[in-house]
Formats: sequence, structure tokens, C-alpha cells
Amino acid sequence: MTREQPPVLIVGGGPVGLTVANLLAARGIPLVLVERNASTSDEAKAISLDDESLRTLQTAGLADQVLEIVVPGTGTRYYDRHGRPLFHARGPQPYRLGFPFKNQFAQPELENVLLDELKSRSEADVRFSTELVGLEENSAGTGVTAEIRASGDTHTELLQVSWVLACDGGRSTVRELRGIGMTGTSHRKVWLVADTTGDPHDERYGMHHGTPDRPTVIVPGRDGRCRYEFLLHPGEGVKGLRPDFETLRRLVAPYRPLTEEQVERCTAYTFNAVVADRWRDGQVLLLGDAAHMMPPFAGQGLNSGIRDAANLAWKIDEVWHGRAGESLLDTYEAERLPHAAAMVRFSERLGDVVMTTDRRRALVRDVVVRTLLRIPPGRRYLTEMRFRPQARHEAGLVQGDHILTGTQLPQPRVLVPPGPRPQLLDDILGDSFALLGVEVPAAAWRRFDTATWTGIERIDVLLGDRLPPAAGARRAVADADGRLEEALAAARNRFVLVKPDRYIAAVMGPEDISSVTAALRWMTR
Repeated sequence: MTREQPPVLIVGGGPVGLTVANLLAARGIPLVLVERNASTSDEAKAISLDDESLRTLQTAGLADQVLEIVVPGTGTRYYDRHGRPLFHARGPQPYRLGFPFKNQFAQPELENVLLDELKSRSEADVRFSTELVGLEENSAGTGVTAEIRASGDTHTELLQVSWVLACDGGRSTVRELRGIGMTGTSHRKVWLVADTTGDPHDERYGMHHGTPDRPTVIVPGRDGRCRYEFLLHPGEGVKGLRPDFETLRRLVAPYRPLTEEQVERCTAYTFNAVVADRWRDGQVLLLGDAAHMMPPFAGQGLNSGIRDAANLAWKIDEVWHGRAGESLLDTYEAERLPHAAAMVRFSERLGDVVMTTDRRRALVRDVVVRTLLRIPPGRRYLTEMRFRPQARHEAGLVQGDHILTGTQLPQPRVLVPPGPRPQLLDDILGDSFALLGVEVPAAAWRRFDTATWTGIERIDVLLGDRLPPAAGARRAVADADGRLEEALAAARNRFVLVKPDRYIAAVMGPEDISSVTAALRWMTR
């Protein structure tokens, strides 16, 4: 495709839709974003951004703005059945991806940052108070005619677009129009969620209280904001209705006094654990809650949607600019669905264990956890959150079986000539593919043919306590603090092909280059 092709239509102006819109606009792709509501959300629904999401926003040039509105978090602290601390899950490594592991934020603030940036880009046509009412794919399968209607209008407008990205939530109009079902479980337990102001909590971590009588989640935010979530007993609340203030005041009383003026949001809800039956239907692709919904206990609902956006945006860029064929878009579901489905199941299991109302189960949980904490492997398993599903691309745009293939490349600080001044690795990798030569000789680089590998950033990687050369045939980086060697030691004397979303497509020695070249030609044609 060329720049004369129609724009991309994004349906839904929540954080996932705004994120993928910014990612596409940053790559020069014209888009139309429609949102049925008159403005961004004024309710703090999602509340946690992890380091991978901040890394994605970094690629759109938004990390600094978003860091201004988040709490640089330190994970989650879990409490036992008596309210005593069990352990603090801080993640695998501080700043492993260049940012704090888990960060609290207010969704209205995030959406405003994303929207302001999007409106500043000439590629974006943003239309609020506008809904999608129809879709018809072209007979040749090369585009879609979308029928949209502005609020208050009786007539509709027809848009010719290249693809439709459904970011319109759990009740997705796009998914309904395409007849795509969802498979999973709807849970019946009712939870109360309240966002409050004037709160004394100043912790930089979430708190999960596993007391069987009243499982509770507390997530402090910025400027005195704090979220409380309580499992309701029968008769205390009905899904979708605002609980009375006296019920909320009674539940919050052990943690703080509360007035009605200090309640920004309060509702009762249940949750779903479901995954869409297919994520691509011709020129239509599903992202975020339109593709998967999960319980909130792992804090991965929005973060999973941002992973979708990171995976899909660069692929649309490659196809739209004619550097790859349409088949590249088929790798989106292959790469993202397995991890999203695993995260849905994990969120359910975590809720069953941490938020159990069964006293005997809570006792077993506490005994097992305290036993694991006594031995180093068990402590690492819990405190580094090794129990959480790790994202790895087992299918899609991956080639080979090296231990690093399909994993996400960390983002350490690296030394870059001529300074050399430490910089974040992604700022060196660029926004396309990158080929890293990890301690490989110059002769090995000459084995790459220019037809397949043109336009790919080539970087020499030096490990150990060494300085990178100030001049050479390629750009060079060196290890700043040992983190680069930790990440790439297993690929010493090999080449590492990194995709634009920072997942590793292949690790190859000189003898593997021809087979990887052939595979990439097939997968991107």
C-alpha cells in the first residue's frame, strides 16, 4: 500500500484507542478516530500502568508526559487472613524495561494526555459524539466502508478506510456487527469500587487484603486520591447501581474517615473472564476489552490492551507503507492471543486465591506462602512475580528455538559514542527493526544480503566494561551497568533481530542467516 490509501478507522476513544492512534500517527499513518461519547472519560476506571506500557508510550514520544501524572510504583503488597503483611511483589528487576514496574494513575488524566498529543498530529482526525453504525468490507478485501453518525444527526456519513481497529470495549459495536463471539466465564460476585480524595495513604504500592470476611484492595494514587475495592456480601449492593454512602463509609471506616464530597466515583460491579473467538475478521481487528476482558486482580486489563496496540501498530505501518504483505497482520492474533488468554486465566486464579472467602483455603494459602518465603527460590518466585504469565511469542513472526527468541528485549541504559553518555536502549534502536551483533566480527556482517535487510538499524553490541568505538561501519553501544550483558549474554557471538515492539524475532549465528532470511521473506511477503 502507499500513502494514497485510505486512512485507518479507530473505533473507541478510551486509553487503548488513543494509544494505538498515537502510535500510528507517530508513524505517519492517517487515521480517523470516532468515539460515541462527547469527551474522554471522567471516571478513573483503569488505575495501573506497568513498565511495558510506559515503554510503548515511549515509542510514541509520550513517556515524559505520562510520567508526570503517575505514581512511580513498587508493585503490590499482599496481606494474610489476619491482615498481616505476607510479601511484597516488586517484579523481576527495578527498571528492567526502563521504567518503574507498576504505576498508579487516574484514567481521566491519562486520556487527556493522550488526546492532547493526538490532536496535535496532522495525521489524526478525531471525532467525538460520533458512533459507528455499519461496516461493509469491499468485495476485493482491500478496505472497508464504514458508516458513522454524529450525535443529533439523522443522516450518516460513509468513510472509505483501510482497516478498522475495534477499541470500543467489552460491549463492542464492531464485534457485534461482525458477529464475533466471546468465550469464557461471567462471575457473579459483586464488588464495590470507590475512588476517593483527601486520603492519607502515601504508599507507592497496591495492597491486597486477603481477609475471608471482607477481601479488599487498596490502591493509593497521587494528590490524596485512593481507590478502594470491597467484596460485597449478599444484600449490600446490586451490579450497576451506586451503593448508598453509608455502606461505603462503613467499609472504608477501618482505613480513613470519609465524607460524601470526597467520593469521586462509587459503583458496584461484577467481572468477566472472556476472550474473543477471533481477533481478525478480514480488515477488522479487535484490541483491548473488545478482544479480551479479565478480572482486575492482576492489574492487567488496560496493560494487555496496550500490548495489543504495540503489537499491531507497527505491523499496520509495515503493510500500509508497502514494506510487507497483508499476511503480516495474521501474526497479531498468533502472538497476542496466547498471552492474553493466559493472563485472563491467571487473573481468575489470583482472585480465587488472594480474594478467597473460604477460611480453610485462606489458611492453606498463608501457610504455603510463608513456607515458600523461607527458601530463596520460593522467595524469588513470589517477590519477583514469577507466578505471572510471561509474554513470549511462540508463533507468528519468530524463527528458531534459541532461549531468547520470542521474549521481550529489556531496556537497559547503554553507552553511546561519541560521549559516551548513558541512554535508554530504545532511543538507539529506532522505531523499526533492529539487528544487534553481539560481539560478532566484522566479517560476519557481510553475510547479510541487502535485499532483505535494507532499512534495518544495524548495531554492534559490546559487552563487559568497555567503551564503544567512536567511529565504525555501524553504530555501536556498550554495557553501562551490567544489565545489557545480563540481557544478551546468551546471544554472544550471534545476531539478534528485534521487532519494532521490542520482542526478539530471531537469534542467529552466521550459519543461520540464510534460513532466517528465507523465513522472514515468507512471513512478511
